[in-house]
Amino acid sequence: MLPISSAFNHYSSAHKRFLKPAIENFFKTEFTKSFGPNVRSFIADELIKIFQENNRDINSIKPGQVLWNAIHKNTRADSHNMKLVPVILTLVSDDDISKLKNGLKIQEHRQNVVARILKEAYSQDALLSMRDVGLLLAINYSSASITRKAHEEKHNVNLPHPGNLQDMGSCLTHKYQIIYKCVVEKKDPVMVAKETNHTIMAVDHYLKDFNRVKTLYLDDKDENYIHLVTKLSLNLIAQYVNIINQYVKELNTAI
Repeated sequence: MLPISSAFNHYSSAHKRFLKPAIENFFKTEFTKSFGPNVRSFIADELIKIFQENNRDINSIKPGQVLWNAIHKNTRADSHNMKLVPVILTLVSDDDISKLKNGLKIQEHRQNVVARILKEAYSQDALLSMRDVGLLLAINYSSASITRKAHEEKHNVNLPHPGNLQDMGSCLTHKYQIIYKCVVEKKDPVMVAKETNHTIMAVDHYLKDFNRVKTLYLDDKDENYIHLVTKLSLNLIAQYVNIINQYVKELNTAI
């Protein structure tokens, strides 16, 4: 074995002044028998990554913006593997002030802000819940939901949030809209997916559910029976039945 140089002895301990070795040393001294060196190194790297993601360079955040941890769009808040994503959201912009100065009503301004931060989060691979929006704007989540719906109805759009992209909460109207576009307007599912901020897989899933309901309903099964068989909510089944009765009447004669 080669002898250890005096330079090594003199300088090696200085590594401990840096963040990763400090974290590794913490686990080494406080959890002596729990983690080996490789595991300590991995944990240190992950902790540093979390720290860096949650402490952005001040130059990357503009006045009026805020850093917030939101649910990754591919996970759910009720999942054991839930993943959070740090996102930058614009609560106040110079353009907002200009519009307010020119007479924009505060209700419409709030709708615009809700729409903007929902879209900003989605562009950063995250989804904001109405609880998130309520916390950020200091309003209760039901008011946040009402504000979002008002913007959607006014502009005929579907804003991205867990209720319509992850089937969370009581938001079901997006499913009706998707089926309406596909079945009544006879639009291509790919186009419908783009128009409603859904994946083509989600659109296909809703179409399959609709066809299951249609088959049972046209076989004279009542909604409670359909609920037991399909496990779909009664509210959603009623929406699908409404489409069948209003727009798919010709199918009744085909069965």
